[in-house]
Amino acid sequence: MMADELAFDIDPPAQSGECVRVSPLVRRIVANNPGAITFTGTCTYIVGSGHVAIIDPGPDLPEHIDALLDAVRGETVTHVLVTHTHKDHSPAARAIQAATGAKLVGCGPHRSARPLSIGEVNFLEASSDKDYVPDQELVEGDVIEGPGWRLEALTTPGHMANHLAFSLPEENALFSGDHVMAWSTTVIAPPDGSMGDFMASLEKLRGRDETLYWPGHGGPVREPQRFVRALAHHRRQREVSILNRLAAGDRTIPEIVAAIYQGLKPALIGAAGLSVFAHLEDLIAKGQVATEGLPSLDSEYRLA
Repeated sequence: MMADELAFDIDPPAQSGECVRVSPLVRRIVANNPGAITFTGTCTYIVGSGHVAIIDPGPDLPEHIDALLDAVRGETVTHVLVTHTHKDHSPAARAIQAATGAKLVGCGPHRSARPLSIGEVNFLEASSDKDYVPDQELVEGDVIEGPGWRLEALTTPGHMANHLAFSLPEENALFSGDHVMAWSTTVIAPPDGSMGDFMASLEKLRGRDETLYWPGHGGPVREPQRFVRALAHHRRQREVSILNRLAAGDRTIPEIVAAIYQGLKPALIGAAGLSVFAHLEDLIAKGQVATEGLPSLDSEYRLA
């Protein structure tokens, strides 16, 4: 892969429900919730042995919860950690906590990156877990520890305002949630997400030295510094494409999506529109794009 070339790994990480040891300290179980946004399903991680932590317990699927509980039978689950409050990541936390007595920690309750504008509809609201309330909200630098393992919280807003990642220094690894994934780019959808925050969080990760990321979907991100650099470059190129389409006379998000996402699967057109919207919001904040009133999915845009 060239320095700024983005290449994806679309090999499935494992069969759903199968507990696989992926490193000396980490086991992974993939939930059976495949889809256009979730790939083969949500990856739930078990960290440690004997006294363990579970990261991103996943959707409220009885078979996934049973598989997790079977995997830790005979062990003590001390903590359940959550990276963010999408319904494919956090709802199973309540059942795992009830069954194990573990402390629920991680991101704060669901919140958006900005308030809804008048008349605006949050198309992803149904995908958010509004019932999640942690016993302890983690902030930058907070640490959760167990025998032979240590997890440190990093704030990584962008995909969602409350998104966290967790470093595992014993293996120089990072649980990156949906912020960085090897199989695909991340959906940034206002008002829950923010492109400006996402790019700042990418830059933050570029200053770190982890050598492997375990993401919320798909297989591991190898050579993460190179991948993060390529991901940031991809987003900057997407921004250039949007500016070029505005210069060519496109004014609406559907026009821009049709021009720059040619051949996109129909199931992903809505997500592409939200991503373009996130870029446009960021470009307006930087003074490069203008619109009448507050930006929306239905607004007309022009170069500033």
